[in-house]
Amino acid sequence: MLRYTIRRLIQLVGVVLVLSLLLFAWLRVLPGGPVSALLGERATPESREALTKQLGLDQPIFVQYFKFLGRAATGDFGVSTGVQPGDSALEIFLQRFPATLELSFFAILIAILVGVPLGYIAAKRRGSWFDNVSVVGSLIGVAVPVFFLAYVLKGVASSALGLPSSGRQDAIDATRVTGFFTLDGMITGEWDATLNALEHLILPAIALATIPFAVIFRITRAAVLDVLDEDFVRTAESKGLTAPVIRRRHVLRNAMLPVVTTIGLQTGALLSGAVLTEKVFSFSGVGEALAIGFERRDYPVLLLLIIMATIVYVVVNLLVDLSYALIDPRIRTR
Repeated sequence: MLRYTIRRLIQLVGVVLVLSLLLFAWLRVLPGGPVSALLGERATPESREALTKQLGLDQPIFVQYFKFLGRAATGDFGVSTGVQPGDSALEIFLQRFPATLELSFFAILIAILVGVPLGYIAAKRRGSWFDNVSVVGSLIGVAVPVFFLAYVLKGVASSALGLPSSGRQDAIDATRVTGFFTLDGMITGEWDATLNALEHLILPAIALATIPFAVIFRITRAAVLDVLDEDFVRTAESKGLTAPVIRRRHVLRNAMLPVVTTIGLQTGALLSGAVLTEKVFSFSGVGEALAIGFERRDYPVLLLLIIMATIVYVVVNLLVDLSYALIDPRIRTR
């Protein structure tokens, strides 16, 4: 297991290097650029040339790339030219990643707590009205665009329920410790701040959870149906084992492998940046920074955020692979 983990981490380094080179080249060929974003439409040729030289954009792309690698090795990923002009790209990531992590955690938690039980019940009641309604609901969850649902929740549910529709927290005097607003309130004993942060999370978390919920539900239902048809389940029933024992020891444990894989993939995707949801709800996370970065051609921020999103995605999937050994003991012997 240790050897496998080390091998995967070495592969991660290779993936990051190749991706950084491709991203570096791709961002340089996009129309516009940081010079246009900073100077605007009234820029003179002289001012454009001076700023291009100041930013080092007049040098060959491979020279720019190797200079970037040298700075990145010391933690210097460049300075933002559009998202938060003047701030370092690393500082922007560290400020915004807790917001995305917090939102993603609650979104995937909703998806798991609703999707897994519903998938199991739908499989046990295959062909019933509950099964049919659940399947149709999951199809709607996949089909409805996230940004459309986000706007509906922001416009309708927010007014009807009185929930906040933008931002991470009201303008209250709250102590910042970790950057996770819900956790900070618990640490400092400011429970009003925690409740306020939770209220701001409800609508964006529901909007973000719809697609993961639908996918987790369908995979759970399909996996449980496959396991219910296995001989060892019928053998357990014939031995007189109780339903809770069969469900816990035989059905759910054997059906969890594809479900855990799906949860890992969905979690990695959410952590990589919920661009549309964060943009609609003005949730100051990585997704919103990516959207602003693309609008203003902020090369340093875009490069760092996409690379970090890739690292998060790969690490999450590595953790999922390692968790297989805990779920299925047979994998530990391979």
